[in-house]
Amino acid sequence: MAIIRVAIVGLSANAKTAWAAVGHLPYLLSARGRKNFKITALLNSSTEAAQKAIEKYFPDDTGIKAYGNPEDLAADPEVDLVVTSTRVDTHYSATLPSIKAGKVPYIEWPLAQDVKHAEELQDAVGANGKSIVGLQGRYVPLFEKVKALIDEGKIGKVLSSELRAFGGTVDRETLTNKLDYFTDRSIGGNPITIGFAHLFDQVQSVLGDVSDIRSIAQIQRPVVKFIDDKGAVVRSEPTNVPDLLHLSGRLADNATAVPDATVSVYFRRGQPFKGQDAFTWSVNGEKGEIRLTARNTTFLGGQQDPGEVHFQVHDHVTDELEDITAEWRDWQNEYDYAAAKAIADVYERYLNNEPVPTFAEAVELHRKLEQILQ
Repeated sequence: MAIIRVAIVGLSANAKTAWAAVGHLPYLLSARGRKNFKITALLNSSTEAAQKAIEKYFPDDTGIKAYGNPEDLAADPEVDLVVTSTRVDTHYSATLPSIKAGKVPYIEWPLAQDVKHAEELQDAVGANGKSIVGLQGRYVPLFEKVKALIDEGKIGKVLSSELRAFGGTVDRETLTNKLDYFTDRSIGGNPITIGFAHLFDQVQSVLGDVSDIRSIAQIQRPVVKFIDDKGAVVRSEPTNVPDLLHLSGRLADNATAVPDATVSVYFRRGQPFKGQDAFTWSVNGEKGEIRLTARNTTFLGGQQDPGEVHFQVHDHVTDELEDITAEWRDWQNEYDYAAAKAIADVYERYLNNEPVPTFAEAVELHRKLEQILQ
């Protein structure tokens, strides 16, 4: 198989957030990744910025090209796959020229700043075009294991499911300066569209599509404090982004759930009550119940490994509890960061022509988010 030539958009030498570096580079630069992928170009805000990133991350590779303009990258015939990891409101403009040039796009979630731009990206790809969106959390072993247990009938058909989560940011009242855009819904990246949406996608990947959604969103803290690197408050700004969501819905008809099975979700930004778990998810079935809890984060597969999550099944017939384990594949343990392990799986799936999260799926999730936040 020919080497897949990769361009990375947003791998910066001094980025506010380093998702491309911690999420994508570990696999792409590993021996396993190098067998089939080769980074051939970087696109940043300027050619100079791209060149600085090349010097930082690839000091011994003189063949990587530096670009400061999306159109110039699009014209490069030595790029097959364009990986975009920038602030959400730049995804569209940074990637669209490459899509139109016939390159395969891999854009981090959220796909775009709003439904309109997400739909336009999907239209550019077309019904038969390849695309990848960064919803890699659905491939975390925990969620794959829950789905396998349900599919095999471990708890009978699903009757209902409840998710209670606290997170999206480390603190309920403050944000670091580098996340100032989290207070502006028009940017498209915030604790709801990122923290909540990743969780919601993981739930749907296990249980199936959630429809008939009814929701309440609240802005509990209309002014957000910003802190510097030392934790000192340096300013305060108003926010138009909700920090609390309640929603309920029904599972679309599927073979593993009873008709009109319900799903309820509670998501609040920041910490839970002191000593309480940050994440609790239960799936109630005819014969038993599955329960997952995590103490420190809701970002399962991003910051927390499966082994740090308490995973049990309650058999209603025997009234016994069974501890369940879900581990990364052996080859994924080469990568230290949980997100890098999950992203590596996406690259492997793409390489092997297995299903990956697509723009079409991302558009549907964007539409649901818009409905939830109305």
